[in-house]
Amino acid sequence: MQSDVVVYTATAGGVVASVAAAREGATVMLVEPGRHLGGMLSGGLGHSDVLGQEQIIGGMAAEVYRRMARRYGWEDAKGAFDFEPHVAEDTLREMLSEAGVRVVFDEPIESVTKDGARISAMETRSGATFTAQVFVDAGYEGDLMAKAGVRYTVGREGRARYRESLAGRTELLPGHHQFRFAVSPWRDGSLLPFVVPQENLAATGEGDGKFQAYCFRLCLTERTENRIPIPEPNRYDPADYELLRRYFIAGGDGVASPLGIARLPNGKCDVNSNGPVSTNLLGAAWEYPEATAERRRMIWEQHRRWAHGLMWFLQNDASVPAKLRDEARAWGLCKDEFTDTDGWPHQLYIREGRRMLGETVVTQHDLQEQCTKPDSIGLCGYNIDIREVQWASIRTFDFSRQERLRRDPNAADQVFMEGYLSQPVEPWQIPYRALTPRAGECDNLLVPVCPSMSTIAYASFRMEPGFMIAGHAAGTAAALAVRAGRPVQAIDIAALQAALRRQGQLLHLSDEGDR
Repeated sequence: MQSDVVVYTATAGGVVASVAAAREGATVMLVEPGRHLGGMLSGGLGHSDVLGQEQIIGGMAAEVYRRMARRYGWEDAKGAFDFEPHVAEDTLREMLSEAGVRVVFDEPIESVTKDGARISAMETRSGATFTAQVFVDAGYEGDLMAKAGVRYTVGREGRARYRESLAGRTELLPGHHQFRFAVSPWRDGSLLPFVVPQENLAATGEGDGKFQAYCFRLCLTERTENRIPIPEPNRYDPADYELLRRYFIAGGDGVASPLGIARLPNGKCDVNSNGPVSTNLLGAAWEYPEATAERRRMIWEQHRRWAHGLMWFLQNDASVPAKLRDEARAWGLCKDEFTDTDGWPHQLYIREGRRMLGETVVTQHDLQEQCTKPDSIGLCGYNIDIREVQWASIRTFDFSRQERLRRDPNAADQVFMEGYLSQPVEPWQIPYRALTPRAGECDNLLVPVCPSMSTIAYASFRMEPGFMIAGHAAGTAAALAVRAGRPVQAIDIAALQAALRRQGQLLHLSDEGDR
């Protein structure tokens, strides 16, 4: 199957890239490995991560939010930043149809054929072959990029790599994501699952290749007419939630609910992680970016079982304080969401996968000191936001317990959460060079969802608005590269920026006043 542009993976960034390229006159094929459009935008993340950047979301990203607002009959010019999953998917489907983009589902990538520095074809597991002049990898994993031989990295770097003060393994500091009460990590002489022993931790500030936890963002409802009660999971084992049980026993009513509830229209909510034990399954996804398809499927199902079991535990386990148990029981799955997956989201929240090592690497310095770029294609401004990375067993010292320590050397070990980081930043510019591989490495590939950034910089970029802003630029740039017959690294940046401005993209802080 042949087109001017092939976009791989129908995340929100991929959909926007496809529509942008089509609006510029290119023929576009959108190849999705699964069965749905929108990635996390339609996969449960209905409470948008827009804090601090509402005014800098422009172009097609802003159009998506405005279109969703119109579906609710809202006149808010900013758009709907809180929405139901099916509304997001319907909106993206409408935009693709209007643009004439052909969408092909159930076609996961198998291999890539290159002619020198150019991708000539992408083959999928069904045996289908897709050819194009320019390809866009819009997946959370960066699979097309990797199969094309483009250099990339996975996990967090140390402070020394890019001289970033926030990089590497973090200090074990107090906070609302940390354990507030002592919890032992030991059971029958072994550490509880996913708890990392202290001697295996990297030194503070050192890189270890680990990254923030994945989860499922649940969409639940409290309206009885639309609510499906949470069923007891198959092979449910309350021992899987021993950390949480011990935390409740230690802290009682002083422990906050693990469910971060954000209200959505029509009696629904978006459930995010909250606290040191939550919907996030720390340490379970570190293999995922480079895992085989079968291993990824296992990791995916492990996270879904964790979310399902957590809900059942919170609604039924005697260790949960009665108030929290009653609050959890008020919520159930939605009859009108995720109807082909029994009410559970169809998208795993892959907060970080591969990251390209491209023409430039955006780092903490580009967010805090060197925020302006001559090749800006959009603005970001969300916090540097890294969720929990790992549970760690740490030896604590309490001299009043020396006699007990001599009898039981594990008695003083406690579980700590490591990795959470939230650092505000001012708006910063995304450089086009972060979307392109190095010249001569791959001349017809753009990467708007796994761009060339350090873990710290990516932590500010990695929200759905950022993916759509970069996707808009990538789709437009792909069409320009096709039209000019040039490598993506050699397109006319001024022409790209002019096209993006015509389409409402905000490239500089001064553009905010033009909205």
